[in-house]
Amino acid sequence: MSNPQGVVILDFGGQYTQLIARRVREAGVYSVVLPYTASVEDVLAHEPKGLILSGGPAGVLDEDAPLCGRQIFELGIPVLGICYGMQLMAHVLGGLVARAPQREYGPIPVSMLQREKGLLKGMDAVSPCWMSHTWQVRELPEGFSAIASTQACPVAAMEDESRGLYGVQFHPEVTHTREGRVLLENFLKEVCTLTADWNMEAYADMAIRQIKEQVGEKGTVLLGLSGGVDSAVAAALIYRAIGDRLTCVFVDHGFMRKGEGDQVVEVFSNTFPVRLVNVDASDRFFSDLKGVVDPEAKRKIIGRDFVEVFKEEAAKLGKLDHFAQGTIYPDVIESGAVKGSAVIKSHHNVGGLPAELGFTSLVEPLSMLFKDEVRKLGLTLGLPQTLVMRQPFPGPGLAIRTLGELTREKVEIVRETDAILREEIAAAGLAGKISQYFTVLTNARSVGVMGDERTYAYAVAIRAVLTDDFMTADVAQLPYELLGKIAGRMVGEVSGVNRVLYDVTTKPPASIEWE
Repeated sequence: MSNPQGVVILDFGGQYTQLIARRVREAGVYSVVLPYTASVEDVLAHEPKGLILSGGPAGVLDEDAPLCGRQIFELGIPVLGICYGMQLMAHVLGGLVARAPQREYGPIPVSMLQREKGLLKGMDAVSPCWMSHTWQVRELPEGFSAIASTQACPVAAMEDESRGLYGVQFHPEVTHTREGRVLLENFLKEVCTLTADWNMEAYADMAIRQIKEQVGEKGTVLLGLSGGVDSAVAAALIYRAIGDRLTCVFVDHGFMRKGEGDQVVEVFSNTFPVRLVNVDASDRFFSDLKGVVDPEAKRKIIGRDFVEVFKEEAAKLGKLDHFAQGTIYPDVIESGAVKGSAVIKSHHNVGGLPAELGFTSLVEPLSMLFKDEVRKLGLTLGLPQTLVMRQPFPGPGLAIRTLGELTREKVEIVRETDAILREEIAAAGLAGKISQYFTVLTNARSVGVMGDERTYAYAVAIRAVLTDDFMTADVAQLPYELLGKIAGRMVGEVSGVNRVLYDVTTKPPASIEWE
């Protein structure tokens, strides 16, 4: 199939840029994200029927503000500017942007002034929308009119219907904007006249074609299987594209969950056969991590060792042309890959590999997908549901769920308590209702009493969250009876544990993982 019709999203460094792409896909429309520095030719190469300008942390009047040229608005293609994108549109087209007399943040009631057609068609007269801005449009460019307002923001949305140019100060892509999906679908289907024909089958077809083009007719690929869902789906996708020219290296770093190493080898040796190399490198990882307590240092050492192991295995296997990873977009965002964004935590599988490894290119076929989309893709490709729907697992594994210095004894405590948690969640019929759950060894010790004897042992924390996209998360409300049963088993069955805690912090302000 040829590239599907869709929209191009220009990324100005916004926290929610990829959520825009996600919402567009949920509406059944293809989307691609390009940096704001993309040329007009690069944009037009995707044959878009619409453009969306993302939000961003800068102000359009900043000295180093990310900008685009006027030509973007003169292509005859409908454009929707969101937050910074709207301010940029107004600024470039001759309007006035100034600091708002009253900053708006959070859910704000917005009065929709034009609801009969176009962008706001069918929306409520007053609708709660998520605002997060210091600047606002004070004077509209020529040809524009205000179509929404708040008490503090007279131009909460604007349009020039004749040119197909629209802007909103609020964020329709976040769930806190109650009718955000309605607005986005209006832009896609009413304004851009796009049809809903995008799905994971279409994505798989396109990704397979792109992999073939990148790798070539005779190119070979080395992929690192971490044991998680992402790398497994990446392996299946690449295998569909190039078959036995894919070699997978599964590195057992000693931080896998109970029984998962065996499951990975089983699936990719039999159910979904690839050329698989199984490497036990646990001694190396534990040795290199001895005495290390800083979580960022742990991640970087694990990432370095992964690269070194892959380099060694590649040398044994002979010349391989490309390296593949299961990077997904939340990894990219949290690693600060977007200009102006903060590094929340480094991911061992983000940022490519050193040039001295000798690979021609890096293949990352999932880097534009969120976790739930990756799962759908895995099922579409024919991977077993037991693998695709397993609990999310970070590349560094239990190493970042074991606080403080890593020892085999401490990691084993996490492994065993995690197994108990997963068993009891499944037995309670909640496995498919909680997005992610795991245990953390807190590295804190406390006094306890077991068998009339004093103990001084570790406290284990349980983390269970509900989320759609892993960018934000709520705490799962596990029944106290279940928590009590889990705690009893952990203390009774796992040596070195005498206290169990439940983490009740949302994301934000916390991250889902502890390290």
